[in-house]
Amino acid sequence: MKKSNFWKIIRTVAFALLLAVFFRSYLFASYIVEGESMEPTLYDGNLLMVNKIVYDWQNINREDVIVFHANEKEDYVKRVIGVPGDHIEFKNDRLYVNGKEHPEPYLETLRPDDGKLFTKDFTLEEVTGFEEVPEGHLFVMGDNRRDSLDSRYFGFVPMESVVGKVDVRYWPMSQLAIQF
Repeated sequence: MKKSNFWKIIRTVAFALLLAVFFRSYLFASYIVEGESMEPTLYDGNLLMVNKIVYDWQNINREDVIVFHANEKEDYVKRVIGVPGDHIEFKNDRLYVNGKEHPEPYLETLRPDDGKLFTKDFTLEEVTGFEEVPEGHLFVMGDNRRDSLDSRYFGFVPMESVVGKVDVRYWPMSQLAIQF
């Protein structure tokens, strides 16, 4: 009887490990935030669970927090500001998408009261040379607008480089959060 229980435990553990490998490989990925570009939404060292399959069923939306391959060695986490066809402009610290003000409530607690713009004025054409976000691409920015290497500097992000959507911040546990 003891031998039988031993093999049941081994089978259960093996099944759990196979399931974990499957979930990790095909459905979700774990990422560590490096840098300050998404503060205070995400902090350096936060551990994130990234949903790798969500965009197989739905479109990438404005305001989604995504992870994408920035180059062969690095992945970045940023917020989607513009999707294909969007005209983007920042004026007086406000985002305008297709000529209409687009509120950014996730930034309200961040805006310092120092008399300086949190997001400097620009138009999409000034920073990318394009009037609108091209098909198959995204315009992304970090939430820490004064200290973020983002589409204002490196241009558009090809949709095929998107790893997935950040769904959960799970470390540290005191900062546990779901859906950004």
